[in-house]
Amino acid sequence: MRALDRKLLRDLWRLKGQAIAIGAVMAVGLAMFVAYLSTFASLQLTQQAYYDRYRFADVFASVRRAPLAVRPRLEAIPGVARVDLRVVADVTLDLPSLREPATGRLVSIPVPHLPVLNDVFLRRGRYPAAGRADEVLVAEGFALAHDLGPGSVVMALVNGRRRALQVVGVALSPEYVYTVRPGDVIPDASRYGVIWMARDALGAAFDLEGGFNDVAIALAPGASEPAVLAAVDDVLRPYGGLGAIPRRLQVSNWSLSNELDQLRGFGLIVPAIFLAVAAFLLNVVLTRIVSVQREQIAALKALGYSRGALGWHYVTWSLVVGACASVVGVLGGVWMGGGIVGMYNDYFRFPILLYRMPPVVAIGAVAISLAASALGALGAVRRAVQLPPAEAMRPEPPARYRVSLVERLGLGGWLGPAARMVVRNLERQPLRAATSVIGVAMSAALLVVGLFFLDAMAEMIRVQFDLVQRQDVTVSLVEPRGAQALHELERLPGVIAIEPVRAVAVRLHAAQRSRQVAITGLPPNPTLQRVVDVNGRVRDVPPAGLLISRALGDALGVQAGAVIEVEVLEGRRRRVRVPVAGLVDEYLGLSAYMARDALAVLAGEGAVISGVHLRVDPREASILHARLKRLPLVAGVALTEAMVESFDRTLGETMGVMIGFNVLFASIIAFGVAYNAARVSLSERSRELASLRVLGFTRAEISVILLGELVVVTLLAVPLGLAIGHGLAWVVVTAFQTEMYRFPLAVAPRTFAVAAAVAVAAAGVSGLVVRRHLDHLDLVSVLKTRE
Repeated sequence: MRALDRKLLRDLWRLKGQAIAIGAVMAVGLAMFVAYLSTFASLQLTQQAYYDRYRFADVFASVRRAPLAVRPRLEAIPGVARVDLRVVADVTLDLPSLREPATGRLVSIPVPHLPVLNDVFLRRGRYPAAGRADEVLVAEGFALAHDLGPGSVVMALVNGRRRALQVVGVALSPEYVYTVRPGDVIPDASRYGVIWMARDALGAAFDLEGGFNDVAIALAPGASEPAVLAAVDDVLRPYGGLGAIPRRLQVSNWSLSNELDQLRGFGLIVPAIFLAVAAFLLNVVLTRIVSVQREQIAALKALGYSRGALGWHYVTWSLVVGACASVVGVLGGVWMGGGIVGMYNDYFRFPILLYRMPPVVAIGAVAISLAASALGALGAVRRAVQLPPAEAMRPEPPARYRVSLVERLGLGGWLGPAARMVVRNLERQPLRAATSVIGVAMSAALLVVGLFFLDAMAEMIRVQFDLVQRQDVTVSLVEPRGAQALHELERLPGVIAIEPVRAVAVRLHAAQRSRQVAITGLPPNPTLQRVVDVNGRVRDVPPAGLLISRALGDALGVQAGAVIEVEVLEGRRRRVRVPVAGLVDEYLGLSAYMARDALAVLAGEGAVISGVHLRVDPREASILHARLKRLPLVAGVALTEAMVESFDRTLGETMGVMIGFNVLFASIIAFGVAYNAARVSLSERSRELASLRVLGFTRAEISVILLGELVVVTLLAVPLGLAIGHGLAWVVVTAFQTEMYRFPLAVAPRTFAVAAAVAVAAAGVSGLVVRRHLDHLDLVSVLKTRE
């Protein structure tokens, strides 16, 4: 073993505490990088394989009712490779395990089984048999929520008639990887489920034996998607087509894609902060090593060691720390990634979702670690190679002490001797003090970022369900009805207040952009469902024109005052140019609102409704739910209480894991930065502290001098960290806004308090660890002076 290699091992062992602290910070960043990006790769690979094997369609379209004879015209469209015609209908389900009605989506499948687009994967049980009209497959999430399986019976209100559906199997489909009820943004497997039924049986139930109301289309390679969408709309328009959409806007795929984008963003942004802190720590420690080893460097140069050899020696010290951190970080990332994938298994339904570690991610993690290590060593290496041997043989000149700024301001009388020492030492090395402050501040900032998601979710729930949706129950109708339906629902037991609503499916066009949404028509001065912005202000729906969410405005690229084309996808399918009367900042989804009377004029229809909002007497809620389960005109029922529970559970469980990791990792950063700052200070001031001990100072008194700097650094860092954390929270909110969610920048005082407490506690623990070294200070060896 070469002499420099032996020296390297001795230096690593002597500074093992600092090396471990730096390696821990670096390993944390690498673990997050590996966990997020490998999870992203696992989901993406599984998604693509599932889509390919089970033939996920490229284009989707719904129509009110069309004859099967339309198939040749759809197949003749240039770029279309395959067309599957289906029957799809939403029905009310009566489940003993649920007090309110659930909603089921019936989807037709060929019996006996044939390969089709959006084919089903049979998890257990068997496929429905020919001639068994009531045999069905149920989606896995719904089956697990209600303990359904082969042999179970589900009561459904199918086209006004109660039918007992016999469950013969549990299945999955690429069309419903993320299953969410129309109009909702959060999945609730207990209240919404997909049910696959024989094509002949479902067609007969809805008088569609010779027709269809849903189309799935596969495109040929190189096909023009916009041209196919336009052609499909032209073919289906006479039959009440509701507009074709591409795969990227299909609800399940769109939701999964948004989640993948967020994973990739977290995997790049957050680890970068940890690695930057680690590089800073390496620079501080190596710079101190070079300062302490001046005489050794001079002797090595005098013995013939080149600048390159010495520079590589100190780079190697850093690379060894980085390499060890890489091993721990990759292994930790694999463990974390497996846990995250397991969590996603509860929300995204794949036949099999296995965790995979792509070699490129592991290689990238190692490369990033080594690059950060080398970067952190550059400053120290430059000092080592540029140090002339003659100058290095002399001890480093003593530091120049002077009256501190605090004393010059006349505040010195308030400081004792120990405090003056602390202040002077910090002022003597302002750059190192500032970097230590920034390092601890970043740990507090990361804690704020990790914890503020809880505040953001609480604020979203408060605005959405206390201010916007103030109804207890939302009832959707099978089809738009007149005033008679309103009166029938109004007379139901337990109804205290009722508010009609009309939702019309439209496609909004602005230049080259378009979005398919539903315009909600609201009555004047609504009380149960209002339009409320993120600041809690109630917005009035204008008597004319559209009021749209800012997310929808951004998607269309329009502002207030713009005129957009509204293509109504119901009734007469009118195309009308409508002004955008205003934009409203909302947290959830893409929304568009109009006055109900103005919407009726736009759609060319009378005073009809498609649903109602109800306020209910809790004492009669169970009676109301039982009645709603049996009403033929009811297509679905949503309880606000259940939506809050689902929203809180889904986002809470998902974010809870991430928040836990962030808190743990930010604590490691705080400990690592504070520990290294205290150890470097101890290394620099060991002679001074030993002299004080000889002069009669107690261990407690010299501890105050040493750890006083750490206290000052922490006290300066925490407020700065909280401010940086608020800024980073704004960056995260801005960067991760999607069309599905817009997280509010809401940071509660409790979050600031917890972040400050954790940062102070981590710094305190590191101070106690360093304090133990003072008890073992060798006064004789420290006081030896080298001539």
